[in-house]
Amino acid sequence: MNLNLKNPLIIFDIESTGLDVSKDRIVEISALKIFPDGREDLRTRRLNPGIPISPEATTIHGIRDEDVKDCPIFKAIAKNLATFLEGCDLAGYNSLKFDLPLLAEEFLRVGISIDFHKRKMIDVQNIFHRMEQRTLVAAYKFYCNSDLEKAHSAEADAIATYEVLKAQLDKYSDLQNEVDFLAEFSTRTRNLDYAGRIVEGENKEASFNFGKYKGRKVREVLVTDPAYYSWMMNGDFTLDTKRVLTEIRLSIK
Repeated sequence: MNLNLKNPLIIFDIESTGLDVSKDRIVEISALKIFPDGREDLRTRRLNPGIPISPEATTIHGIRDEDVKDCPIFKAIAKNLATFLEGCDLAGYNSLKFDLPLLAEEFLRVGISIDFHKRKMIDVQNIFHRMEQRTLVAAYKFYCNSDLEKAHSAEADAIATYEVLKAQLDKYSDLQNEVDFLAEFSTRTRNLDYAGRIVEGENKEASFNFGKYKGRKVREVLVTDPAYYSWMMNGDFTLDTKRVLTEIRLSIK
């Protein structure tokens, strides 16, 4: 089934130096842009992350430090990538928890602020988990009846995610072929920061989603325990999380 699109949809996948959004960097990104008329534009770049790639990450995606030492840094492609993303909705596999927060963090590091909250975001993994509970390799086998070759390369994973999404629409009659529906269906919580540390809680008020104040309203915590703000600002949190926290703090009168 072809996707019913109002805006271009970019299906993307990232390979990185590790799994810490606040510290790790992108080493490969692939973005498949699907236009409403069905045209496709696939772009893949390897990047020099400026920091060592962890052995654990290399074990997964096979990319070593020497493989990217002569590649451009993220800053060199950031403006062109931002232009490529402009006006597009997004999709990925486990993208709400990892790929999107890491991409947003990379943009913030080079001084480019993109409000992804204004975009629709489909997480194909969440659709899969709600329906079947499997990995991407298993999802590809289950939905597409084929083995996924070159798994954990950004390009292969992005293309496989697109194929799985189309197959999900074919398989489940209760899935609406609309980006708005799919984005809502594949979103478990509404994150106010990309890392999901601050979420929309009761009465749509910002609430902490971790630690000793999990479930508590952010504004209340910042009033009753103002030192918590300093602890987070000096802590190992993403720039985006700190930005959202600061906006909430400045709104308190």
